[in-house]
Amino acid sequence: MAQYILRRIAQTFLVLIGITLITFILLNVVPGDPVALMLEKRADAESMAKVRHELGLDVPLHLQYFNFIKNAIRMDFGKSYFTHKNVTEVLLKSFGITLRLAGTSFFFAVLLGISGGITAAINRGKKRDSIIMMLSMAGISAPVFWVAIILQIVFGLKLDWFPISGYGTPISFVLPGIALGTRYAASIARITRTSMLDVVKQDYIRTARAKGASKALVLFKHALKNALIPIITMMGTQLGNMLAGSMLVETIFSIPGIGKLMVDSMGSRDIPLIQGTVVYIAAVFVFINLIVDVSYAFIDPRIRIGQGAK
Repeated sequence: MAQYILRRIAQTFLVLIGITLITFILLNVVPGDPVALMLEKRADAESMAKVRHELGLDVPLHLQYFNFIKNAIRMDFGKSYFTHKNVTEVLLKSFGITLRLAGTSFFFAVLLGISGGITAAINRGKKRDSIIMMLSMAGISAPVFWVAIILQIVFGLKLDWFPISGYGTPISFVLPGIALGTRYAASIARITRTSMLDVVKQDYIRTARAKGASKALVLFKHALKNALIPIITMMGTQLGNMLAGSMLVETIFSIPGIGKLMVDSMGSRDIPLIQGTVVYIAAVFVFINLIVDVSYAFIDPRIRIGQGAK
């Protein structure tokens, strides 16, 4: 088990190094001088050279990358070229806001998705199953921005139940959380239904029923537990997407999260901010995938046994 976890941690570290290297190369091959953008081309050549030296942009690229990695390990991504704010502090502030939005969306998606998927599975072929699958298809197909605008019009403007923008209170995350989580809830419902239908055909389920186990015990202890692997995989991926920020939802609801920060930094080519957000998003994805992979070994012992046998 320990060997399995150590191997996955080593892979996670290599993935992070690869992502930072690719990001660094891409940012340096894109045309445009960030110093010229920062000084709005009003400075003379001597002043631009001085600023470039202060930012460490006049040294060879491999040294720039080494310095970036060295500082990133200490969570030091420098200062924004334009706002001169500490990038780490800006990221932490945006992360707190994105975390609240992602938490609301994830809770909504998991609660609605798993309950809907189980209900559809135990009512296979019935009217309830058809309705849930039809709604899940609509949820997957509907664009996020369209859902967000509909929610704003109905529940914000017409009914006046929730604020249509801002992030000051917990209730202000309800509409953006539902807008962001609708598609994920639909996906979870469909994978839960499919996985449950596969599991309930197994012999051990029939055995449990033959032994007189209650319907709830068969459903939640024997069926749902063994159907969790694909569901957890999807939930992990979706949580990573949520924590990486949603530029559409954050823009529509005026929420200054990671997604909006990323878009703004790319628009101004603010390299320290871009590098910081890319490292953050990459770290979120690889660590969540690490947690998901490790959780497999606890849910299904055959996985860690198989890894150990190699």
